[in-house]
Amino acid sequence: MPTPLVDLRRQHRQIRKRIHSAIKRVFKSGRFVLGEEVARFEREWAAYCGVAHAVGTGSGAAALHLAMLVLGIGPGDEVITVPFTFIATVSEITRTGARPVFVDIEPRSYTLDVAKLEETIERDYAFHDRIGHLINRATSRRLKAILPVHLYGQMADMRPILELAQRYNLRVIEDAAQAHGAEYRMERAPSISPAADAVFKAGSLGDLGCFSFYPTKNLGACGEAGAVVTGNAEWAERLRRLVNNGRANGDVHLEEGFNYRLDALQAAILRVKLRYLDAWNERRRELAALYRQKLADVEEIVLPEELSYGRHVYHRYVIRVPDRERLRRYLADAGIETDVPYPVPLHLQPAYRYLGYRPGDFPVAEECARTVLALPLYPELREKEIGRIARALRAALRARG
Repeated sequence: MPTPLVDLRRQHRQIRKRIHSAIKRVFKSGRFVLGEEVARFEREWAAYCGVAHAVGTGSGAAALHLAMLVLGIGPGDEVITVPFTFIATVSEITRTGARPVFVDIEPRSYTLDVAKLEETIERDYAFHDRIGHLINRATSRRLKAILPVHLYGQMADMRPILELAQRYNLRVIEDAAQAHGAEYRMERAPSISPAADAVFKAGSLGDLGCFSFYPTKNLGACGEAGAVVTGNAEWAERLRRLVNNGRANGDVHLEEGFNYRLDALQAAILRVKLRYLDAWNERRRELAALYRQKLADVEEIVLPEELSYGRHVYHRYVIRVPDRERLRRYLADAGIETDVPYPVPLHLQPAYRYLGYRPGDFPVAEECARTVLALPLYPELREKEIGRIARALRAALRARG
Protein backbone atom coordinates (compact mmCIF):
# COMPACT_ATOMS: atom_id res chain seq x y z
CA MET A 1 0.00 0.00 0.00
CA PRO A 2 1.24 3.54 -0.74
CA THR A 3 2.52 5.53 2.23
CA PRO A 4 1.65 9.24 1.91
CA LEU A 5 3.82 11.96 3.41
CA VAL A 6 0.85 13.04 5.55
CA ASP A 7 -2.57 11.40 5.79
CA LEU A 8 -5.06 13.63 7.58
CA ARG A 9 -7.89 11.20 6.86
CA ARG A 10 -6.46 8.80 9.44
CA GLN A 11 -6.48 11.50 12.08
CA HIS A 12 -9.97 12.71 11.29
CA ARG A 13 -11.44 9.21 11.31
CA GLN A 14 -10.44 8.90 14.97
CA ILE A 15 -12.02 12.18 16.11
CA ARG A 16 -14.78 12.58 13.51
CA LYS A 17 -17.66 12.56 15.99
CA ARG A 18 -16.10 15.28 18.15
CA ILE A 19 -15.30 17.40 15.10
CA HIS A 20 -18.85 17.05 13.79
CA SER A 21 -20.23 17.93 17.20
CA ALA A 22 -18.10 21.10 17.32
CA ILE A 23 -19.23 22.12 13.83
CA LYS A 24 -22.88 21.56 14.77
CA ARG A 25 -22.35 23.72 17.85
CA VAL A 26 -21.19 26.62 15.68
CA PHE A 27 -24.11 26.21 13.28
CA LYS A 28 -26.53 26.11 16.19
CA SER A 29 -25.06 29.35 17.56
CA GLY A 30 -25.31 31.11 14.19
CA ARG A 31 -22.05 32.95 15.03
CA PHE A 32 -19.47 32.24 12.35
CA VAL A 33 -17.20 35.28 12.78
CA LEU A 34 -15.41 35.84 16.12
CA GLY A 35 -17.76 35.06 19.02
CA GLU A 36 -17.43 32.64 21.91
CA GLU A 37 -15.72 29.80 20.05
CA VAL A 38 -12.86 32.08 19.04
CA ALA A 39 -12.63 33.64 22.51
CA ARG A 40 -12.50 30.22 24.16
CA PHE A 41 -9.86 28.90 21.80
CA GLU A 42 -7.75 32.00 22.40
CA ARG A 43 -7.92 31.44 26.16
CA GLU A 44 -7.14 27.74 25.83
CA TRP A 45 -4.23 28.30 23.45
CA ALA A 46 -2.76 31.03 25.68
CA ALA A 47 -2.97 28.70 28.67
CA TYR A 48 -1.36 25.87 26.73
CA CYS A 49 1.53 28.10 25.64
CA GLY A 50 1.94 29.54 29.14
CA VAL A 51 1.24 33.16 28.20
CA ALA A 52 -1.38 35.68 29.19
CA HIS A 53 -2.87 36.42 25.78
CA ALA A 54 -3.56 34.76 22.44
CA VAL A 55 -5.24 36.39 19.46
CA GLY A 56 -6.57 34.24 16.64
CA THR A 57 -5.76 35.16 13.05
CA GLY A 58 -6.77 33.97 9.62
CA SER A 59 -3.36 32.43 8.91
CA GLY A 60 0.20 32.13 10.16
CA ALA A 61 1.29 34.79 7.67
CA ALA A 62 -1.27 37.20 9.10
CA ALA A 63 0.09 36.46 12.59
CA LEU A 64 3.62 37.40 11.51
CA HIS A 65 2.45 40.57 9.77
CA LEU A 66 0.54 41.75 12.84
CA ALA A 67 3.45 40.96 15.15
CA MET A 68 5.65 43.30 13.10
CA LEU A 69 3.05 46.05 13.18
CA VAL A 70 2.45 46.04 16.93
CA LEU A 71 6.21 46.36 17.47
CA GLY A 72 6.28 49.41 15.21
CA ILE A 73 8.43 47.78 12.53
CA GLY A 74 8.14 49.61 9.22
CA PRO A 75 9.93 51.30 6.32
CA GLY A 76 13.66 51.69 6.86
CA ASP A 77 13.84 49.10 9.64
CA GLU A 78 15.68 45.78 9.49
CA VAL A 79 14.74 42.38 10.92
CA ILE A 80 17.19 39.50 11.28
CA THR A 81 15.98 36.05 10.28
CA VAL A 82 17.15 32.94 8.41
CA PRO A 83 17.12 32.13 4.68
CA PHE A 84 16.09 28.51 5.30
CA THR A 85 12.36 28.81 5.99
CA PHE A 86 9.03 29.23 4.24
CA ILE A 87 8.69 32.49 2.32
CA ALA A 88 5.98 33.86 4.65
CA THR A 89 8.61 34.44 7.34
CA VAL A 90 10.28 37.00 5.09
CA SER A 91 7.35 38.27 3.02
CA GLU A 92 5.68 39.52 6.19
CA ILE A 93 8.83 41.50 7.04
CA THR A 94 8.89 43.15 3.63
CA ARG A 95 5.12 43.73 3.70
CA THR A 96 5.72 46.31 6.44
CA GLY A 97 8.38 48.06 4.35
CA ALA A 98 11.21 46.68 6.47
CA ARG A 99 14.20 44.80 5.09
CA PRO A 100 15.17 41.22 6.02
CA VAL A 101 18.78 40.60 7.09
CA PHE A 102 19.72 36.95 6.73
CA VAL A 103 21.89 34.93 9.11
CA ASP A 104 22.93 31.35 8.35
CA ILE A 105 21.53 28.35 10.19
CA GLU A 106 23.15 25.88 12.58
CA PRO A 107 23.59 22.48 10.85
CA ARG A 108 22.22 20.25 13.62
CA SER A 109 19.01 22.08 14.44
CA TYR A 110 18.50 23.93 11.10
CA THR A 111 17.72 27.02 13.19
CA LEU A 112 19.40 30.39 13.63
CA ASP A 113 23.16 30.12 14.26
CA VAL A 114 23.66 32.18 17.41
CA ALA A 115 27.38 32.80 16.82
CA LYS A 116 26.68 34.23 13.37
CA LEU A 117 23.77 36.22 14.80
CA GLU A 118 26.10 37.94 17.25
CA GLU A 119 28.60 38.68 14.47
CA THR A 120 25.87 40.25 12.34
CA ILE A 121 24.54 42.44 15.16
CA GLU A 122 28.01 43.60 16.19
CA ARG A 123 28.91 44.37 12.59
CA ASP A 124 25.76 46.48 12.24
CA TYR A 125 26.49 48.44 15.41
CA ALA A 126 30.16 48.95 14.48
CA PHE A 127 29.09 50.30 11.09
CA HIS A 128 26.73 52.87 12.60
CA ASP A 129 29.29 53.90 15.22
CA ARG A 130 31.90 54.39 12.51
CA ILE A 131 29.55 56.44 10.32
CA GLY A 132 28.51 58.50 13.33
CA HIS A 133 32.13 59.22 14.16
CA LEU A 134 32.87 60.31 10.57
CA ILE A 135 29.97 62.75 10.43
CA ASN A 136 30.34 63.78 14.07
CA ARG A 137 26.84 62.83 15.14
CA ALA A 138 24.81 59.80 16.15
CA THR A 139 23.21 57.71 13.42
CA SER A 140 19.92 55.88 13.65
CA ARG A 141 20.40 52.13 13.78
CA ARG A 142 17.92 50.35 11.55
CA LEU A 143 18.07 46.92 13.18
CA LYS A 144 14.87 46.48 15.21
CA ALA A 145 14.13 42.80 15.78
CA ILE A 146 15.26 39.18 15.61
CA LEU A 147 12.90 36.62 14.10
CA PRO A 148 14.11 33.09 14.95
CA VAL A 149 12.33 30.24 13.17
CA HIS A 150 11.65 27.04 15.11
CA LEU A 151 12.02 24.52 12.31
CA TYR A 152 10.65 21.01 11.79
CA GLY A 153 9.47 20.86 15.42
CA GLN A 154 12.61 22.01 17.25
CA MET A 155 13.10 25.42 18.82
CA ALA A 156 16.01 27.70 18.11
CA ASP A 157 18.47 28.21 20.96
CA MET A 158 16.51 30.99 22.65
CA ARG A 159 18.57 31.90 25.69
CA PRO A 160 21.51 33.46 23.77
CA ILE A 161 19.06 35.04 21.34
CA LEU A 162 17.21 36.71 24.20
CA GLU A 163 20.46 37.82 25.82
CA LEU A 164 21.63 39.44 22.57
CA ALA A 165 18.25 41.10 22.14
CA GLN A 166 18.43 42.50 25.65
CA ARG A 167 22.00 43.73 25.18
CA TYR A 168 21.21 45.54 21.94
CA ASN A 169 17.64 46.60 22.71
CA LEU A 170 16.05 44.44 20.02
CA ARG A 171 12.62 42.82 19.96
CA VAL A 172 12.17 39.07 19.45
CA ILE A 173 9.37 37.52 17.39
CA GLU A 174 9.21 33.73 17.41
CA ASP A 175 8.08 32.01 14.23
CA ALA A 176 6.63 28.94 15.90
CA ALA A 177 4.54 27.77 12.94
CA GLN A 178 6.20 24.32 13.03
CA ALA A 179 6.67 23.97 16.78
CA HIS A 180 3.30 23.53 18.51
CA GLY A 181 4.13 22.19 21.95
CA ALA A 182 7.91 22.19 21.48
CA GLU A 183 9.78 23.14 24.66
CA TYR A 184 12.91 24.96 25.73
CA ARG A 185 14.69 24.43 29.04
CA MET A 186 16.01 27.71 30.38
CA GLU A 187 18.82 27.45 32.92
CA ARG A 188 19.13 30.03 35.65
CA ALA A 189 19.19 33.45 34.05
CA PRO A 190 17.45 35.95 36.37
CA SER A 191 17.58 38.77 33.83
CA ILE A 192 15.41 36.96 31.30
CA SER A 193 13.67 34.14 33.15
CA PRO A 194 12.56 33.06 36.62
CA ALA A 195 15.40 32.34 39.05
CA ALA A 196 14.70 28.61 38.99
CA ASP A 197 15.26 26.45 35.94
CA ALA A 198 12.06 26.35 33.90
CA VAL A 199 10.55 24.85 30.77
CA PHE A 200 8.95 27.17 28.24
CA LYS A 201 6.67 26.35 25.35
CA ALA A 202 7.44 27.61 21.85
CA GLY A 203 6.08 31.12 21.34
CA SER A 204 6.28 32.10 25.00
CA LEU A 205 9.85 33.38 25.24
CA GLY A 206 9.90 36.20 22.70
CA ASP A 207 7.98 39.45 22.80
CA LEU A 208 5.45 37.76 20.54
CA GLY A 209 5.04 34.22 19.20
CA CYS A 210 3.38 33.44 15.87
CA PHE A 211 1.64 30.21 14.91
CA SER A 212 0.13 28.70 11.81
CA PHE A 213 -2.61 26.09 12.13
CA TYR A 214 -2.39 24.99 8.50
CA PRO A 215 -4.00 21.52 8.25
CA THR A 216 -0.71 19.57 8.18
CA LYS A 217 0.72 21.22 11.32
CA ASN A 218 0.94 19.33 14.63
CA LEU A 219 -2.17 21.29 15.61
CA GLY A 220 -3.98 21.79 12.33
CA ALA A 221 -7.28 23.38 11.42
CA CYS A 222 -9.49 22.20 8.55
CA GLY A 223 -8.42 25.24 6.54
CA GLU A 224 -6.33 28.34 7.18
CA ALA A 225 -5.85 29.64 10.72
CA GLY A 226 -3.18 31.16 12.95
CA ALA A 227 -2.54 32.98 16.22
CA VAL A 228 -0.24 35.44 17.97
CA VAL A 229 0.64 34.95 21.64
CA THR A 230 2.11 37.54 23.99
CA GLY A 231 2.38 38.52 27.62
CA ASN A 232 1.76 42.20 26.83
CA ALA A 233 -1.85 43.28 27.39
CA GLU A 234 -1.55 46.47 25.32
CA TRP A 235 -0.18 44.60 22.33
CA ALA A 236 -2.94 41.99 22.65
CA GLU A 237 -5.59 44.72 22.70
CA ARG A 238 -4.16 46.26 19.55
CA LEU A 239 -3.88 42.87 17.86
CA ARG A 240 -7.60 42.32 18.47
CA ARG A 241 -8.31 45.62 16.75
CA LEU A 242 -6.02 44.99 13.83
CA VAL A 243 -7.49 41.56 13.00
CA ASN A 244 -10.95 43.16 12.85
CA ASN A 245 -10.39 46.14 10.55
CA GLY A 246 -9.12 48.37 13.35
CA ARG A 247 -12.46 48.25 15.15
CA ALA A 248 -12.45 49.06 18.86
CA ASN A 249 -16.15 48.52 19.53
CA GLY A 250 -19.31 48.98 17.53
CA ASP A 251 -18.55 51.16 14.53
CA VAL A 252 -15.58 52.96 16.07
CA HIS A 253 -12.34 52.30 14.18
CA LEU A 254 -9.28 53.63 15.99
CA GLU A 255 -7.02 52.82 13.03
CA GLU A 256 -7.01 51.02 9.73
CA GLY A 257 -6.72 47.27 10.19
CA PHE A 258 -7.27 44.08 8.25
CA ASN A 259 -9.76 41.30 7.78
CA TYR A 260 -7.48 38.80 9.53
CA ARG A 261 -10.10 37.20 11.76
CA LEU A 262 -10.05 33.56 12.82
CA ASP A 263 -13.21 31.73 11.68
CA ALA A 264 -15.42 30.36 14.43
CA LEU A 265 -15.60 26.98 12.67
CA GLN A 266 -11.82 26.69 12.65
CA ALA A 267 -11.63 27.76 16.29
CA ALA A 268 -14.15 25.09 17.28
CA ILE A 269 -12.20 22.41 15.39
CA LEU A 270 -8.92 23.55 16.94
CA ARG A 271 -10.45 23.36 20.41
CA VAL A 272 -11.24 19.68 19.79
CA LYS A 273 -7.77 18.91 18.43
CA LEU A 274 -5.96 20.78 21.19
CA ARG A 275 -7.08 18.08 23.64
CA TYR A 276 -5.02 15.56 21.67
CA LEU A 277 -1.95 17.67 20.90
CA ASP A 278 0.31 16.40 23.69
CA ALA A 279 -0.55 12.76 22.94
CA TRP A 280 0.00 13.30 19.23
CA ASN A 281 3.34 14.97 19.88
CA GLU A 282 4.44 12.12 22.11
CA ARG A 283 3.52 9.64 19.37
CA ARG A 284 5.56 11.66 16.86
CA ARG A 285 8.52 11.41 19.22
CA GLU A 286 8.07 7.63 19.53
CA LEU A 287 7.98 7.23 15.75
CA ALA A 288 11.02 9.48 15.35
CA ALA A 289 12.86 7.25 17.83
CA LEU A 290 11.85 4.22 15.77
CA TYR A 291 13.26 5.83 12.61
CA ARG A 292 16.51 6.47 14.47
CA GLN A 293 16.66 2.89 15.71
CA LYS A 294 16.24 1.51 12.19
CA LEU A 295 18.56 3.97 10.41
CA ALA A 296 21.24 4.85 12.97
CA ASP A 297 23.85 2.59 11.36
CA VAL A 298 23.40 3.98 7.83
CA GLU A 299 26.42 6.22 7.42
CA GLU A 300 25.13 8.03 4.33
CA ILE A 301 22.09 9.42 6.19
CA VAL A 302 22.24 12.39 8.56
CA LEU A 303 19.37 11.91 11.01
CA PRO A 304 17.62 14.72 12.89
CA GLU A 305 18.93 15.51 16.37
CA GLU A 306 17.16 16.64 19.51
CA LEU A 307 19.42 19.26 21.04
CA SER A 308 19.98 19.24 24.79
CA TYR A 309 18.14 22.49 25.49
CA GLY A 310 14.73 21.41 24.28
CA ARG A 311 12.03 18.93 23.41
CA HIS A 312 11.55 18.21 19.71
CA VAL A 313 7.97 17.58 18.50
CA TYR A 314 8.91 16.39 14.99
CA HIS A 315 6.54 18.39 12.84
CA ARG A 316 8.56 16.85 10.02
CA TYR A 317 11.11 14.05 10.04
CA VAL A 318 13.86 15.50 7.85
CA ILE A 319 17.02 13.62 6.99
CA ARG A 320 19.98 14.66 4.82
CA VAL A 321 21.11 12.32 2.07
CA PRO A 322 23.45 12.28 -0.91
CA ASP A 323 21.98 11.99 -4.41
CA ARG A 324 18.60 13.06 -3.07
CA GLU A 325 16.62 13.15 -6.29
CA ARG A 326 17.57 9.59 -7.23
CA LEU A 327 16.54 8.42 -3.76
CA ARG A 328 13.23 10.25 -4.08
CA ARG A 329 12.50 8.51 -7.36
CA TYR A 330 13.36 5.13 -5.85
CA LEU A 331 11.09 5.72 -2.88
CA ALA A 332 8.28 7.02 -5.11
CA ASP A 333 8.49 3.82 -7.18
CA ALA A 334 8.09 1.94 -3.89
CA GLY A 335 4.93 3.93 -3.10
CA ILE A 336 6.57 6.13 -0.45
CA GLU A 337 5.87 9.85 -0.71
CA THR A 338 8.59 12.29 0.34
CA ASP A 339 9.09 16.04 0.17
CA VAL A 340 11.94 18.53 -0.11
CA PRO A 341 11.32 21.44 2.27
CA TYR A 342 12.95 24.61 0.91
CA PRO A 343 15.08 23.35 -2.02
CA VAL A 344 15.95 26.97 -2.86
CA PRO A 345 16.88 29.10 0.17
CA LEU A 346 15.24 32.49 0.27
CA HIS A 347 18.36 34.54 -0.39
CA LEU A 348 18.58 32.80 -3.80
CA GLN A 349 14.89 33.12 -4.67
CA PRO A 350 14.11 35.46 -7.61
CA ALA A 351 11.71 37.41 -5.37
CA TYR A 352 14.62 38.51 -3.16
CA ARG A 353 17.29 39.11 -5.78
CA TYR A 354 17.09 42.82 -4.96
CA LEU A 355 18.59 42.13 -1.51
CA GLY A 356 21.92 41.51 -3.19
CA TYR A 357 22.83 38.12 -1.71
CA ARG A 358 24.81 35.61 -3.77
CA PRO A 359 25.43 31.84 -3.83
CA GLY A 360 27.87 30.97 -1.08
CA ASP A 361 26.73 33.70 1.32
CA PHE A 362 24.99 31.17 3.60
CA PRO A 363 26.74 27.85 3.02
CA VAL A 364 24.94 25.79 5.66
CA ALA A 365 21.50 26.78 4.40
CA GLU A 366 22.59 26.08 0.84
CA GLU A 367 24.02 22.66 1.73
CA CYS A 368 20.84 21.73 3.59
CA ALA A 369 18.72 22.88 0.66
CA ARG A 370 20.66 20.44 -1.56
CA THR A 371 20.37 17.44 0.76
CA VAL A 372 17.27 17.57 3.02
CA LEU A 373 14.51 15.03 2.51
CA ALA A 374 11.30 14.78 4.54
CA LEU A 375 10.02 11.27 5.23
CA PRO A 376 6.45 10.41 6.24
CA LEU A 377 5.75 11.16 9.90
CA TYR A 378 2.39 11.71 11.61
CA PRO A 379 0.84 10.20 14.74
CA GLU A 380 -1.26 7.69 12.82
CA LEU A 381 1.70 6.33 10.82
CA ARG A 382 2.10 2.61 11.52
CA GLU A 383 5.32 1.16 12.85
CA LYS A 384 5.38 -1.42 10.04
CA GLU A 385 5.29 1.47 7.54
CA ILE A 386 8.41 2.97 9.12
CA GLY A 387 10.05 -0.43 8.79
CA ARG A 388 9.16 -0.50 5.10
CA ILE A 389 10.47 3.05 4.58
CA ALA A 390 13.74 2.18 6.31
CA ARG A 391 14.18 -0.94 4.18
CA ALA A 392 13.46 1.04 1.01
CA LEU A 393 16.01 3.69 1.98
CA ARG A 394 18.67 1.07 2.57
CA ALA A 395 17.88 -0.58 -0.76
CA ALA A 396 18.01 2.77 -2.55
CA LEU A 397 21.43 3.54 -1.09
CA ARG A 398 22.74 0.07 -2.01
CA ALA A 399 21.50 0.57 -5.57
CA ARG A 400 23.32 3.89 -5.94
CA GLY A 401 25.42 4.05 -9.04
